Amino acid sequence: MIKTILFLLVLAALAMGLGWLADRPGEISLVWQGYKLETSVLVGLAAVLATCILFLCVWSLLRFVLRLPSLMSLWNKARKRQRGQEALSRGLIAISAGNLRTAERAAREAERSLGQEPLTLLLQAQLAQFSQDREGAERAFQAMLQDPQSRLLGLRGLYVEAKRRNDQLSATSFAQQAREQAAVGWAGQAVLEACALQENWARALDIVEDNVKKHLTDRETGRRQRAVLQTALALQLADREPDEALSLAKSANKTAPELVPACVLYGRLLSQRGDLKRAMRSLEAGWRLAPHPDIGRAYVDVRPGDSSHDRLKRAQSLAQSSPAHAESCLLIARAALEAREFYKARGAMAPLIEDRAHNGPSVRACLTMADIEETEFGPNGAMREWLARATRAPRDPLWMADGILSESWAPASPVTGKIDAFVWQRPPEHLHQALEAPLPHSPLEAGQMVTLTQLKSAEPEIKPQAPKPKEPELSKQDDSFTPPTADDPGPRAPDQR
Repeated sequence: MIKTILFLLVLAALAMGLGWLADRPGEISLVWQGYKLETSVLVGLAAVLATCILFLCVWSLLRFVLRLPSLMSLWNKARKRQRGQEALSRGLIAISAGNLRTAERAAREAERSLGQEPLTLLLQAQLAQFSQDREGAERAFQAMLQDPQSRLLGLRGLYVEAKRRNDQLSATSFAQQAREQAAVGWAGQAVLEACALQENWARALDIVEDNVKKHLTDRETGRRQRAVLQTALALQLADREPDEALSLAKSANKTAPELVPACVLYGRLLSQRGDLKRAMRSLEAGWRLAPHPDIGRAYVDVRPGDSSHDRLKRAQSLAQSSPAHAESCLLIARAALEAREFYKARGAMAPLIEDRAHNGPSVRACLTMADIEETEFGPNGAMREWLARATRAPRDPLWMADGILSESWAPASPVTGKIDAFVWQRPPEHLHQALEAPLPHSPLEAGQMVTLTQLKSAEPEIKPQAPKPKEPELSKQDDSFTPPTADDPGPRAPDQR
């Protein structure tokens, strides 16, 4: 709309100018070499304009003729570049589809047409990675470092190749260079994991703060990682600098109250300083959020030198906030066992023994019952029965990270260096426990995993149609296997009922 209005305004100005000249006639006289030309002003201006247009046309034609070789060269380059771009598109599509031959042809054509451009190098690197040519991929990524536009991509590729050959030092160096060049999430995370593998918790904490400031990590993840690293640093400084460790543990417990190791460490450090009330309040708050055996042990041992009966009272007081939880039952049972109050220990273990939701008592519950039997009555059949049940019982929760099981917490995975990788959860059951299950009446209908021997024993016996001559049997082996039964505990004495 604006262009149309401007065009009309220009047209109106030209019309007004021509009208002004028509209203003011005049003559132009030109004498040159004995010739005399006379005409009106309007015609003279038209002749001058026509001469200028003719001169421009002749100049343009002459310029086109003179520039014809360079124009042909530019046209050839544009056509060659177009072929290279098409080859790049075919190559990237072929790599994604897994067509190696088409990708190789496209990569060669793209290199002939475009040379060592970033996209050409990227295609070569992806082709080398697809062909398991690690040296070729590294050469392509090294060439990308020369171009500022593709330097970050080259560092990313070199980092990946260094991780594949387990060269942690080179991978960290490439990630650090990428982190200095631009704020990218993978570089910050890689440097953070490298610091965690070296147990350099102070530098890792600074990197977490920097990642949050640059918005490479969301605030919730940064909050959790900050608490984990503060706990790790406090554990490292607990013996040398207890005051600094206490300050870090307090900050970690305040930042992430649900973090069990921070709560336990904060409570133990307060207990060592003699601040028992704050230590107990902190542990009680952590227990209400997540009942954990480490919190329970720290709470029971909050005052060194207490009698076993005082420890039992503290265990009962802590368990009141979540009496139905399995950890509460185990905590009271262990404290009662140390106090030799076997009736209370058995009463606390009763809910776990009768638990059907988790296929009966867990390993810790069976071992606790075995300790109760042994402490109260000495080694007997009931104790051995509980020990036998512990070998087949469901496993208790443990700290798990990247397939590693640990009874103690660690701030990072020892395999990958990932911060806050350990999770308190129940590990998967072993396969042999499913194989040792009793054979159902129809294995194929029950949908239960059975052994080959059990499956053969369950098949119906087919009698031969015709008798065959008997061959001498060297040995006869029974496929069935009867597991040994636990020792019979025998009748209890009247005073043991």
